[in-house]
Amino acid sequence: QVQLVESGGGLVQAGGSLRLSCAASGRTLRGYTMGWLRQAPGKEREFVASISWSGSGTKYEDSVKGRFTASRDGSRNAVYLQMNSLKPEDTAVYFCAAGSRRWVANDYVTFDPAEYDNWGQGTQVTVSS
Repeated sequence: QVQLVESGGGLVQAGGSLRLSCAASGRTLRGYTMGWLRQAPGKEREFVASISWSGSGTKYEDSVKGRFTASRDGSRNAVYLQMNSLKPEDTAVYFCAAGSRRWVANDYVTFDPAEYDNWGQGTQVTVSS
């Protein structure tokens, strides 16, 4: 079982940037696809990014393409979400999630929640207009 802890959220003005981190303990993230999700008030949780275990594959939800970038650092056992040009509609609690299958194709990414089996507690991101 891996424990995931997100950090880096906060209050930022529209057009600003934040970098979210997801630190893992209890298990290596090496070999696992990772995902970033968000949940805004009154809305369902949605994936915004997925990154393959090698880092060579990434997938983004349409509304964040060109603004958000997922990355990972194996030496730190962590993944990151760089968020630029933030908009008020990006306001949400952001979560990271770890894939359930190891050493799938090195560019494998997915927004299927059934492919993930560990979730963090989330970090709040608030974008003011």
